[in-house]
Amino acid sequence: MGDVRYPNTAVERFLEYVAYDTQSSEDSDSYPSTPGQRVLLERLRDECLELGLEDVEMDEYGYVFATVPATSKKIDVPVIGFLAHVDTSPEASGSDVKPIMHENYDGGDIVLPDDPAAVISAADNPALAEQVGNDIITASGTTLLGADNKAGVAEIMAAAEYLLAHPEIPHGTVRIGFTPDEEVGAGSRYFDVDRFGASCAYTMDGETLGELQVETFSADSMVITFHGFNTHPGFAKGRMVNSIKVAADFITSLPGDTLSPETTEGYEGFVHPYTLDAGVERTAVKFIVRDFSETGLKEKEALLENLARAAVLRCPGSSVDTIVEESYRNMKEVLDHYPDVRDHALEAIRRAGLEPSVEPIRGGTDGSKLSFMGLPTPNIFAGEHNFHSRFEWISTRDMHKAVEVIIELCRVWEEKS
Repeated sequence: MGDVRYPNTAVERFLEYVAYDTQSSEDSDSYPSTPGQRVLLERLRDECLELGLEDVEMDEYGYVFATVPATSKKIDVPVIGFLAHVDTSPEASGSDVKPIMHENYDGGDIVLPDDPAAVISAADNPALAEQVGNDIITASGTTLLGADNKAGVAEIMAAAEYLLAHPEIPHGTVRIGFTPDEEVGAGSRYFDVDRFGASCAYTMDGETLGELQVETFSADSMVITFHGFNTHPGFAKGRMVNSIKVAADFITSLPGDTLSPETTEGYEGFVHPYTLDAGVERTAVKFIVRDFSETGLKEKEALLENLARAAVLRCPGSSVDTIVEESYRNMKEVLDHYPDVRDHALEAIRRAGLEPSVEPIRGGTDGSKLSFMGLPTPNIFAGEHNFHSRFEWISTRDMHKAVEVIIELCRVWEEKS
């Protein structure tokens, strides 16, 4: 394994886990939302038992928890946790994933063989420049890979296995957990913080080597429903009010050069229409609304409501109603009160020979909600790139470094206690 400091099984585990179709679904009433997630969670439960982890359990909702017992002689080492989600995004197929190992990456474009038109361009993926000489894993071109977040799952399992095999490494009690349905915003819905029993946790669900994320978007969902009047189109003059046209007018009125995912970056928020349920009588437009502050979130929602009402005024006989639901809030509001949780992670990243980078997440993690539920949970890199797409890739070097960070973080908490 070359210069791998803690030889581990993360890559081998990952190549096995991606074979499970665990795509989650927004339209399901079950939990987990798809049966494939439970199949992988059951496997993880069994693997935890086979490794000899303690307190292994899988509850009725599919959450899998286990314990790496303490090796430290100190009695006051805080219990820390590591979390990852097993589901993959609904935005791209996760069925029949064929992982491909591109050994000794040469710096060029990566052609995905099952769709020769699918090319991971080096020019469009500047992070690849840091991977020359490393092994890169991709899918075959017709599915996503599943590094988001099966890389984190594999890294946590590999780190737990290593810690069990090396009791000479001093650490406190370590809890690990695997969750369903993060990609559809439900990963923490039934998570029992008290039963998990950690003072803090870390999701292994980030992107670039060395990244630590302690702030996320605040997020709401918003459904704007336009109502019209339908009648026989042959006798509709002066009577029909087509809600599809009202919705189209509204969508056209959205800002063209700002406030959208395709025009924003950094700390800029956005409004994003992502599904449309359309008919003459009723047309519903679903939005996700994102901003790093509560004030910015409310301003964007007010803008959408004003634009919707303006569209209705331009079409007499139509009407509109809106529903806003909270998705999650910026975990920075909580994590600012727990500087050790951040600082110990930064120290672990440095001990792994990396330069830490603290970046905001233009999205959310399970940690966004868990932090507000009483479990401060920042996000550490897992090595994922181009998540939610067929062009997803990950470096084996980065996976091994993520395992190293987990182990070093356990040591830091023990030393600092």
